[in-house]
Amino acid sequence: MDSHAVVIGGAGRLGRLIVQKLLDRGERVRVVGRSVQSARRSLPPGAVFYQGDVRDPQALVEPLARSSALIYCVEPGTSDDGPDRPETTLYQGVRHALAAAAVGAHRPHVVLVSQMHATHRAHPLNAYGRVLDWRLAGEDAVRDSGLRYTVVRPAWLTDAPVAGQRVRLEQGDRGFGQVCRQDVAEACVQALYCESAAGVTFEIFNEAGVGSTPWSEAFAALTGDRVPVG
Repeated sequence: MDSHAVVIGGAGRLGRLIVQKLLDRGERVRVVGRSVQSARRSLPPGAVFYQGDVRDPQALVEPLARSSALIYCVEPGTSDDGPDRPETTLYQGVRHALAAAAVGAHRPHVVLVSQMHATHRAHPLNAYGRVLDWRLAGEDAVRDSGLRYTVVRPAWLTDAPVAGQRVRLEQGDRGFGQVCRQDVAEACVQALYCESAAGVTFEIFNEAGVGSTPWSEAFAALTGDRVPVG
């Protein structure tokens, strides 16, 4: 990359794996999060932390200035109302990040971590502050942004590949299963370096077996979202 990568939510369980993988590639990484204590406790050396809340658009301007990549992996609240309802992080926060990212000549590649079942309004998960509705609204904001993007919809997250070692990508939001955080983190990072990952939305699962398809080939097999990508 010709500039730094920004991971919003980078001090979380998935986020810090993404941060480490970027650092391992020699990238300059900025992390945006609300808790200084959490960042000190969990972030790997080399990441630059910016304290900020995605619900405050001004807090994102400085860390996102002149960025080449943005990975958004914020965990939502589940309240039905108030400042911790999913709308504030999964939709409003995404819009704030996109607005800050689009300022200036640098137009970063945006990777949004959403979730399986994002299109299933009748799923029981949607009872928690309409979390799936707001996941989908955030996805649509990314797809409509004009920025280069990838939307990743993980299956149920695990800390180990309990469903198997292979990685499977799907589309259409019809599948069900599990996926380990390490594979989701790798997918997010690989999307930044594979041209074939631009302009696609996909679900990611683990399955039995070994020897997964190379990332560039797996992305190339996906169908694009058919919206303009800047």
